[in-house]
Formats: sequence, C-alpha cells, structure tokens
Amino acid sequence: MTRTKNQIAIVAGAILVTVGLDQWTKALAIEHLEGQPPIYYLNEMFSLTFAKNTGAFLSLGEDLGPVLKPILLNALPALLLVGLLYFIFKEKNLNRWQTLALSLIVAGGLSNIIDRLLYGHVVDMLHIQLTDSIQTGIFNIADMAIMAGMFIMLPFVFKKDDLPTEEEKANHVPLTPAEETVVEVKQEERE
Repeated sequence: MTRTKNQIAIVAGAILVTVGLDQWTKALAIEHLEGQPPIYYLNEMFSLTFAKNTGAFLSLGEDLGPVLKPILLNALPALLLVGLLYFIFKEKNLNRWQTLALSLIVAGGLSNIIDRLLYGHVVDMLHIQLTDSIQTGIFNIADMAIMAGMFIMLPFVFKKDDLPTEEEKANHVPLTPAEETVVEVKQEERE
C-alpha cells in the first residue's frame, strides 16, 4: 500500500471509529443519564455523570459572548483541524504512529465540534475520582481520543534528531531523483 493510501486509511479509520463511538455514547448519555443522578462503579472511583459543557476543555470559555464563542469554540478549532489534516498529508516524515496520533486529535476535535453544532454544547459523561483531590473533569470519548493522540506523540516530541556533523555536511552528495524514490520506498517498507 502506498504511503498516501496508508495515511488515508489511518485517518479515515480514526475519524470513523472515534466520531461514531463518541456520538453513539453521547446519544446514550442523553437518553439514559440526562436528569439522573450519577451512576457509580468501582467503589465510586468511576461514574457516569451527565454534563453539558458549553465551553471548551474543562468548560474554559463558557462565558464568552455570542460573537466570540462561535468563533473561538467552532470556527477556530475547525480551521486548526483542517490545518492538521493538511499537515498529516503534506509532511513526508510522519510515521504510522504519528499519523495515528494526529488523526485521533482531529477525530476527537471534530466530534466535539459536531456536538456544539448539533446541541449548542458538548455532552460529557465520564468521571474518574481516585481521591477528593485527585480526579478528572467530566469528559467523553472524543476527549479520550485527543488525549490518546497527545500521549502517542510524546515520545516523538522529545526525540532528539541526529543532526549531521560539519564533516558529514561537507561530504554530503545530493541524491538523484531516482535515488530519492528508492529511499522513500525503503522508508515506507520499514513503516
């Protein structure tokens, strides 16, 4: 499979699975949890708690006015997601893990934007509380996809590229287009 087809498969798969699962669980939350008290599991460490988040992450920006709110919570994130998709397909050095990570971020962001457009808020329903002071905010599957993408990217963010020495730079001979094609094919095979 070519690099582009592989990327399309990863991006499409991440978006379809994340958005599908997220929207399905949100529909279930609206049907079964809205207006109900939290449902606790695992000695009250995990709960299903319905919440309407009218802001962004941890309700940031929920008090923005009627002009700024749609711009900062819908239009700007949509532009960033389009930019991230463009980057995924234009950047030649992304491996499969990086493509998956960025695709999960796009998918989670897209699903939350869909919520804002459909309902005027994001539906959240999951909560983890280990102690009174160690707990999450209320979140959803889309948020989990975004966080998973960020965690997958962490090793690549801190990876130090081996920069060529001055001697290697001086001795570098550019590859011909045919040699570059062979190198690209070998890189794709390794991925």
